[in-house]
Amino acid sequence: MWFKKDFRLFDHRCLTFAAQKGPVLPLYVVEPDYWALEDTSYRQYLFLKGCVEETIEALEELGGSMAIASGDVVEVLSRLQKTYGNIELWAHQETGNNWTFQRDKAVRKWCQQAGVAFHEPLQFGVWRGSKINRDHWAKQWDSLMAEPIASLPESISFVAHSEDRTMPSPEVLGLKHDGITALQPPGRNAALQVLSSFLYERGERYRTDMSSPVTGESGCSRLSPYLAYGAISMRETYQATQKRIAEVAAMPKAERGTWAGSLSSFVGRLHWHCHFTQKLELEPELEWLPMARAYTGIRDDGDHAIKLRAFAEGQTGYPFVDACMRYLRATGWINFRMRAMLMSFASYDLWLPWQKSGDVLARLFTDYEPGIHWPQSQMQSGVTGINAIRIYSPIKQGLDQDIEGTFTRQWVPELAALPDEILQTPWLLEGELSYPPPIVEHKEAAALAKSRLWAIKKTPEAKKEAEQVYEKHGSRKKPRRRTSSRKASATSAQRTKAKRTSKGKASAQKTTEKLPTKAAQEAAHVS
Repeated sequence: MWFKKDFRLFDHRCLTFAAQKGPVLPLYVVEPDYWALEDTSYRQYLFLKGCVEETIEALEELGGSMAIASGDVVEVLSRLQKTYGNIELWAHQETGNNWTFQRDKAVRKWCQQAGVAFHEPLQFGVWRGSKINRDHWAKQWDSLMAEPIASLPESISFVAHSEDRTMPSPEVLGLKHDGITALQPPGRNAALQVLSSFLYERGERYRTDMSSPVTGESGCSRLSPYLAYGAISMRETYQATQKRIAEVAAMPKAERGTWAGSLSSFVGRLHWHCHFTQKLELEPELEWLPMARAYTGIRDDGDHAIKLRAFAEGQTGYPFVDACMRYLRATGWINFRMRAMLMSFASYDLWLPWQKSGDVLARLFTDYEPGIHWPQSQMQSGVTGINAIRIYSPIKQGLDQDIEGTFTRQWVPELAALPDEILQTPWLLEGELSYPPPIVEHKEAAALAKSRLWAIKKTPEAKKEAEQVYEKHGSRKKPRRRTSSRKASATSAQRTKAKRTSKGKASAQKTTEKLPTKAAQEAAHVS
């Protein structure tokens, strides 16, 4: 029973099915080559390590123990086959980056050659095969999520082993501390606490709180790392949410508050989690090639090192962008709208290749999910062919999402003493600051980016390719009727009272931003 990113025993189909067939050897393989990749990091390993260690404890309570091996998975499996003879391999289907994709292909090939049956049940609503019909995908997903939770047998026969039983430290793998100071607690116990607090306490204003990093820290579900590492299953999360929806519906109308709308929005995000992952499953090349090939290489010219470093370190000269980046570096998480803004700023304002800025963000996300991250990186970079070119104004986002400036002042302390009306535009202040000037001029950069992209987008070849992209990857599910993104953001903002001067508001309106709809742009990630 090969654990990958499914560190739980509850609703674990592989473990359930394997235990029904015979003795089980739980296995986790630490792969040093994986942890040397550009999109992996210290914080990700630290969270995974905590999840593995809690799973080890849970197995020990059942009388078993997990074998911890290190190295190449095929070599580990070959050695175990020599030790135990006739074996079968169980592992949940995974949609990871190209490295794990190639590794899984190598494992599958070895199993065929070695006569080992390899079983890969679904973990998410993501199906393999090139003939996926997007017209019926949503119904398939709903049906899968409604299936019964997998229950373990009353007793499990475990295989005794002499393998290691402890996880190596990050340092053993050459992973250096990456600035994380507030990692979410790993493991299933934490996942269940987070799910419960969201469904019964924190989640009532989810629909509005999700837009701002100020309110999103507590108002978002915060389940993303637990889903990414399988500490909690998608089906379990979906069914718990449906149960809560039924409870809210049974309440007197006066007591329901805004729960119904927020829970409905959350279910939509669970759906979109798998919808986006399905894109990478269908086309693994999306990790490095644009969805619409007409946009291949458009940002490759020039030396990007200075801008990429400024972006990664939160030193772009745009206070709200830098505050979000520094917050992300410290916590490993930020709400989805800000993720979209960061990628948009890197792609349009800085004109960085989305693959390079995407790697920077991937390393910083504790909850890095390749199937969501890479399609979203392309979406926020204007290279899918089927999505509108939407450019976030870093000034307006700061004014809208950090109305009182508390978030910006906390994470960009160099500007803490500035008054509200100039906090997001400190370059207008006379005198020297210990903070860099804007690395680019937003309006000029945005206009140039739009012209470059539209020069491709309006060609007959690009339009024809866009039709093909939609047929393969486009969503067929109609968006729910809901509060607009602008109105939702304003509702959240009203609770903290706008303090901006009319001058500040006027300057904010002179931006080029065209905000994305929540259903299309913000639904992909379970924040």
